[in-house]
Amino acid sequence: MVTPETPPASHPPLLSLGEVLNRADELLLAGQAPAARPLPTGFGLLDRYLAGGLRGGELCLLGGPQGLGKTAFALMVARHAAAGGEACVVVSYEHDQVTLLERMVSLEAGDSIGMEGVHLRRVREALERTRGGSLEERLSTSFGGASAVASLRGYGDRLLVHPAGPEPAGLKEIRAFVTAAAERTGRTPLLVVDYLQKIPVDGGTSDDDRIARAVAGLKSIALDLGVPVLAVSAADKAGLTPGRRLRVNHLHGPAGLAYEADVILLLNEKFDVVARHHLVYDTRSVERFRDYVVLTIEKNRSGVAGIDLQLRKRLEQSRFERDAEDVPEELVDERLFVD
Repeated sequence: MVTPETPPASHPPLLSLGEVLNRADELLLAGQAPAARPLPTGFGLLDRYLAGGLRGGELCLLGGPQGLGKTAFALMVARHAAAGGEACVVVSYEHDQVTLLERMVSLEAGDSIGMEGVHLRRVREALERTRGGSLEERLSTSFGGASAVASLRGYGDRLLVHPAGPEPAGLKEIRAFVTAAAERTGRTPLLVVDYLQKIPVDGGTSDDDRIARAVAGLKSIALDLGVPVLAVSAADKAGLTPGRRLRVNHLHGPAGLAYEADVILLLNEKFDVVARHHLVYDTRSVERFRDYVVLTIEKNRSGVAGIDLQLRKRLEQSRFERDAEDVPEELVDERLFVD
């Protein structure tokens, strides 16, 4: 049985703003930054709106309907951090370690060389065969396959994963994973949780109470350990209705779920949320709309919110194109018809 997370034994001292200012000056004069440096997500336009990326001590929630690429997006952020010399801990409640490896190899190939790179299906086939060499050798005839595996070896030691298993990790274990990763890599890691509604928490009297405790626990980990936390969040039934735009109130959990988060990002199928007149009077664009998701910055304590970006789906490689764009079309919360 997982025990509830216990608060830190000691609390930070009460300081005057003058003391905080003096400490900040001491660090600045010593060539150190008193504020947490943002960790870029790798999506340039998103990072610009987030004032650089995800920050230590902050919790970012990523929500969206099933099958729209939440895990792919989260793994892309993890890959960008590790490949850039940072560390990352991925706690998955959905996938085993081999499935995560398959996704990372395909993602790496696509991120590096585009759609010509090996697809997820081909990587999976290579790992399913029982005969014939290493993974690099098995993918040597697939464009970008061997080089993707070689690149993954280069940063793989900084990307630590805790896959789905019979005993899911609770908040206490997640905190220990982050501490161990910092000691192992010498870096403050990004924490990715996929997904928060599956974190086991004792003591909740209802599903909403359990989820509230889980999200509060993740925020506590972010603050106590000074790490950025990206947590995938499931949607409720109302948020999965075709033609309806998923909003923060559609995330599965209590109404106060969003209060703990510093940043909330929501994914929606573009075809489902684009205004009707774009579909009626611009029929050539209908199929193109299906190739994109809308990524909305629903909440952002470090900058602007209410921003809609579009990302091109490349889910056959478990990824999106990184060159996000502002959405040029009008979007709606609910269409009056479904195709």
